[in-house]
Amino acid sequence: MLYGMAGMRHRRRIHTLTLREQLRKEPHKTIIYILLRLSVVLVLIAQVFNRDWQNVMLCVLTLILFTIPSFIERNWHIDIPNTLEVIVLIFIYSAEILGEIRAFYVNVPGWDTALHTTTGFLAAAVGFSLVDIVNRNENTKFYLSPVYVAIVSFCFSMTIGIIWEFFEFSMDRLFLLDMQKDTIVHEIGSVLLDPTKSNRPVVITGIASTAVNGIDLGIDGYLDIGLFDTMKDLFVTFVGAFVFSIIGFFYIKGRGKGRFAKRFIPTRVKEDKDLPDGKEEERP
Repeated sequence: MLYGMAGMRHRRRIHTLTLREQLRKEPHKTIIYILLRLSVVLVLIAQVFNRDWQNVMLCVLTLILFTIPSFIERNWHIDIPNTLEVIVLIFIYSAEILGEIRAFYVNVPGWDTALHTTTGFLAAAVGFSLVDIVNRNENTKFYLSPVYVAIVSFCFSMTIGIIWEFFEFSMDRLFLLDMQKDTIVHEIGSVLLDPTKSNRPVVITGIASTAVNGIDLGIDGYLDIGLFDTMKDLFVTFVGAFVFSIIGFFYIKGRGKGRFAKRFIPTRVKEDKDLPDGKEEERP
């Protein structure tokens, strides 16, 4: 009983470090975290003065999302590597503050593509860790091969990507938010334009303008509504997931060799009562 209480006190002490202690223990991560939060707070104040309440809510959401990594570490006994945690924080800031509020999705070419590629990579790392934690548990009655773990990691990431595209499509249909950004194309093929109804596509090339209800939209082509954007997002998610799955495969094959993969793979930390003196589980 006394040992359990000591362990609880030790665990509470670990997770209530002062700012100075955090700066000394993890200086780079702490500085980035402070700068990002400060930036979001400043943007929040500016949006309040502008009376843009939608952006105010985005700022509040960003601040909440910033707390998720530490919440997981405290409550689920999961150790998130600093590199992964920093990337997640920067990703959240890039998606919500820069992407949405600063309109980088529209004004910076490739911004959305870069974020979706990162999502594929990070989601694969999370999926990999979920299987790897079970795989390394001494109470597990079976062992999964490196190929199987890599495949599960890849499939997990692609599933997350598909669910997100479902969400974007739903928001576009219900609220017309245009989360699936439009693409201008100059040729199309459609069976709906076939007057014979014989299921043969009629191809139109060299499209120079689009008109709706007799009004020219002022674009130099046909306005595709989301298909190209969705497929591009899924493709780059595929690339990110595939790359990490390969990295994860070789990580398992050579357990303990190489440090790159360890920077992105969360690991389970045993509770203090399972380890003497409140020590954490050694990472591979």
